[in-house]
Amino acid sequence: MMSQETYMNINDLHRQGWTIQEIAAETGWHRTTISNYLKNGPPPETRVTEPTVMTDYWLGRIVTMLESWPRLQSVSIHNKLAASGFEGSYPTVVRAVRDIRGPRFRAADAVSVPIFTDPGEEAQFDFCDLSSWAARFGWDVPLVCFGMILSWSRWRMWWFTSSQDRHHTFEGIARFFDQIGGVPATSRTDRMGALGRSQGRRFVLHAPTVGFAAHHGTKIASCQAGDAKRKGKVERPFRSLQETFLPEVEYDGIPVSLEDLNRRAAVWLDERVHAVESRTTGETPAARLPVERGFLGPVPRVRFDSDYVEVRRVHNVLPFVSIDANRYSVPPEALGHKVEIRRKVNGVTVEIRLAGRLIATHRLVSGRRIDVWNPTHRAAAETLALGTATARPDLRLIANDNTAPAVERLELEGDYDIAPPDLDDRYAITIDGIDDGEVSA
Repeated sequence: MMSQETYMNINDLHRQGWTIQEIAAETGWHRTTISNYLKNGPPPETRVTEPTVMTDYWLGRIVTMLESWPRLQSVSIHNKLAASGFEGSYPTVVRAVRDIRGPRFRAADAVSVPIFTDPGEEAQFDFCDLSSWAARFGWDVPLVCFGMILSWSRWRMWWFTSSQDRHHTFEGIARFFDQIGGVPATSRTDRMGALGRSQGRRFVLHAPTVGFAAHHGTKIASCQAGDAKRKGKVERPFRSLQETFLPEVEYDGIPVSLEDLNRRAAVWLDERVHAVESRTTGETPAARLPVERGFLGPVPRVRFDSDYVEVRRVHNVLPFVSIDANRYSVPPEALGHKVEIRRKVNGVTVEIRLAGRLIATHRLVSGRRIDVWNPTHRAAAETLALGTATARPDLRLIANDNTAPAVERLELEGDYDIAPPDLDDRYAITIDGIDDGEVSA
């Protein structure tokens, strides 16, 4: 923009009889620009600007948020300021954040190219350790996030849980398949020890992993060692998880449980990810998912059993079964029997079955060496221990009902004479039509 001083100089030369071409050669301005200014008059003395919206108050708010979350993204800061009455634009916040923090990223050491996948071809999954966030929330339990994403549509799922063992991995994948309504051809991850073992460049899947893949009709594929970029589609969203979602969660109020955190994550993904146009694909994941669903395999009619299932033997004297260093009661009739213990992933209860019949349900407790009694079990055990019952209860629990007749028992103590069995009558042999133990010559 031409200044007032430059305009006055050009105007003086024009009054002296200089041509526009001569003035342009003297001042360095284009002939059209000089002609326009001579025809339309001088520029305004002061530039008209919009009122300043990034005041010291809003700058202080930004500084406070960056002190608490140094990697917080500008989009989160703008959303929080706008909710508090800030009327500035998103680029205004970006400029302020860059002035305070500087650029977030530096140039890469090497060039990379994106890996293209067809619809229904591949999904990627992995875990993210969030132990530091659990400590910030004041939780005394482990915290991890299972993430899975469809490589073509970019539709993703985050599931917060307490472990990354095989059972939780299977449960996370099964939940993802249920949510997208199909099964991709390949499910890719890194070399998880819970899923298999490395043999040089090969990764051999454990038998349960092979069974899980066969149940769903998908291939469990692993990346080569050191090839983290191969599953970058699931790794990069974990950056947004820790730099955007979790700081916003902490800012809005610490979650009270895993269920609360998972509920807020589902809402956040629908509003901030699935409904937003992807910079890579140019479409929203919510719009591409119905297209990709047509290329996915069907979800099995019977859901994969990801529960923890163990077989334990009840103590032969005490009506207890041990689980994680604690003891849980069972009916006295189960003494010495093998029972099935079933716990759901992230469940808070345990079910105990004998011969397929549910005989006890307990709420899991923390700590060690704690005896958990069911009042009915305790009353029955005390009755037997005090001798108020004349005999040990019948152990025939394999029936599905309690209508089986009781076994006859002797009421007296001591030795008894028993008549010898008639072996001829018990093992009668019939040859050539002759019975009663006789054999023809």
